[in-house]
Amino acid sequence: MSIELLKKMTGEDDPQLLAVLEARAESIILSETNRTCMTPILEGLALEVALELNNRLGNEGEYSRKEGGIEVVYGADSISSGLLKRIRAYRLARVSGRVFEAE
Repeated sequence: MSIELLKKMTGEDDPQLLAVLEARAESIILSETNRTCMTPILEGLALEVALELNNRLGNEGEYSRKEGGIEVVYGADSISSGLLKRIRAYRLARVSGRVFEAE
């Protein structure tokens, strides 16, 4: 994922925050897919995860919120359920407690 692209899409100027968002997005994706490295398809999803994490800043700890008749419900790991489904489509299965990932 490109920090510059994330910077343009979020409007955020703090490079440390952008690096944390990138690292957290990759960590979430790798843990959800049982992988050890990112694939090109997952790189694109990492950008979307980082954007959702950025939009969620300041609302950590909330599961749902209702304001002015508008209800917002957050998914697992602060990611929407639709994006989580797209990530889990690339999940590697465990066989006898081991994950086999093509090199």
